[in-house]
Amino acid sequence: MLRLNTQTFTACAAFILSACDSGAGSNQAVAAEEVAKTDTMASCSGSLPARFATAQDTTAYQAKALSHEGMVWVEGGTFAMGAADAEGRPDESPQHQVKVSGFWIDATEVTNAQFAEFVAATGYLTTAERAPDWEELKKQLPPGTPKPHDSLLVAASLVFNPPAQPVSLHNAAQWWSWKKGANWRHPQGPGSSIEGKENFPVVQVSWDDATAYAKWAGKRLPTEAEWEYAARGGMKAQVYPWGNEAVEQGKPKANTWQGSFPDHNTGWDKYQGLAPVMSFASNKYGLYDMAGNVWEWCSDWYAADYYQTVASGESVNPAGPGRSFDPQEPTVPKRVVRGGSFMCHDSYCKGYRVTSRMKSSADTGLENTGFRCVASK
Repeated sequence: MLRLNTQTFTACAAFILSACDSGAGSNQAVAAEEVAKTDTMASCSGSLPARFATAQDTTAYQAKALSHEGMVWVEGGTFAMGAADAEGRPDESPQHQVKVSGFWIDATEVTNAQFAEFVAATGYLTTAERAPDWEELKKQLPPGTPKPHDSLLVAASLVFNPPAQPVSLHNAAQWWSWKKGANWRHPQGPGSSIEGKENFPVVQVSWDDATAYAKWAGKRLPTEAEWEYAARGGMKAQVYPWGNEAVEQGKPKANTWQGSFPDHNTGWDKYQGLAPVMSFASNKYGLYDMAGNVWEWCSDWYAADYYQTVASGESVNPAGPGRSFDPQEPTVPKRVVRGGSFMCHDSYCKGYRVTSRMKSSADTGLENTGFRCVASK
């Protein structure tokens, strides 16, 4: 059973902060709390309120002809997936052998211009543009939870709201807030715009939105294995898509956070927030922003112990676990995101490492989350 954070429920347009209430669930919640005390990455996407909106039926959308324009062919092969160094988190190990078939992958993250073409062709409304469905929402709440006022069940999305001073890094709610009217067209809420930013990655898109776009484009979201294989760019035992040089050594290599997170970004890499795609050098496969800029949705469910279940033998084209399980939030189904974002800093979230895994509920949009697509041969 979920324990509802009433203040968050009211302030965040009736979305949920999940934790288990009793029995075994209570033990899991306590364990998750202990992890969060020592692992700042745990709060990077943990305890974000989930939306539980009803996904649109995309079966009626006419897929356009698949084009490989703007895509890169990646020859298949076998690689060691996961982390083998001290920086790897528990869900990144053990390192294990994986074989993937060749695939096409977008050279860049899907842009605002590309997503706008999809919306114009289909009339699609993103998750953030639709009010939460109370009938779906209440399924995630304790029986008898009263329905909130309709004024709270509004279209909204999560916006980065940096504090004015240093704060503890164990509570992401200090820099994320739900904002009415925030969506892919208005990433920071009413008054913000993507005008002139056609070549920036689209954000405030849920996993459902990304999947709908990919289906329309005749493509699909990458598996987590495909994503990591592509990010490595053919290199072995390297920490980042460009090699082993630290992100802030030498010249800027990715759009990340410099300074003190989350209150002060020096902008050393020339960007305070999102950057246009292709603003930094590609990896050896010709793929841009495989580190930083925005987190990227993968097709896989997230399970914290998945690597342990596939550690023996070689996995061939793995599609991830059959279901989601995040011990920090056992009741919230989540999908994998990869690659880090402009908000990643080594004091808090080194998500730009090629092995770094993060997760988010499929119906959640964020100002630092986008996607790219793949296609089989």
